Amino acid sequence: MAKHYPQEYKEYVAKLVVEEGRKASEVAYELEISSKSISRWVSAYRNKINAGKTNENYMTPTELEKLKKQYEKEMEQLREENEILKKAMHIFTKNQA
Repeated sequence: MAKHYPQEYKEYVAKLVVEEGRKASEVAYELEISSKSISRWVSAYRNKINAGKTNENYMTPTELEKLKKQYEKEMEQLREENEILKKAMHIFTKNQA
């Protein structure tokens, strides 16, 4: 009996292979899916990319990590700016007293 997977899941698995450079056989072993199925999904995903029809609402772990690092960098910059503003406010309020 063949197992049916949602299209979003198929595209996510294909994205792991295509965009993260993982081997289809490794992903197949990890997810307990036949490598032949994953190869078909990858092929369909590549065709979809080439046709420009991707509408993805999910991220791979690598993309998520990049986004996390970007947010952490922005957060650190905001913290530094906040500290500068606190010091400036303290200086200005001190001079008015």
